[in-house]
Amino acid sequence: MSDRRRAHVYVSGTVQGVYFRATTRDEARKRDVDGWVRNLPDGRVEAVFEGSPADVAEMIEFCHEGSQAARVENVDVTDEEPQGEDGFEVRW
Repeated sequence: MSDRRRAHVYVSGTVQGVYFRATTRDEARKRDVDGWVRNLPDGRVEAVFEGSPADVAEMIEFCHEGSQAARVENVDVTDEEPQGEDGFEVRW
């Protein structure tokens, strides 16, 4: 698993109600990145990306832009030990 990176990401700004989660899911699946994404009560989006370091880096870069209607203000990233996530889902 040492060839995998896990990033825990919090995205703030106008990121709810703008298809951010669905777009994140689609982008992750295109890159074969595992993990999940969900809305938080405080208006942020939380996501976990797990996959090759290059693909995870691309997903973090995507979070700085987000979906077409999103207005991202901040992206906070913490690297964690890979947990063996399998597939990518939108959580509620």
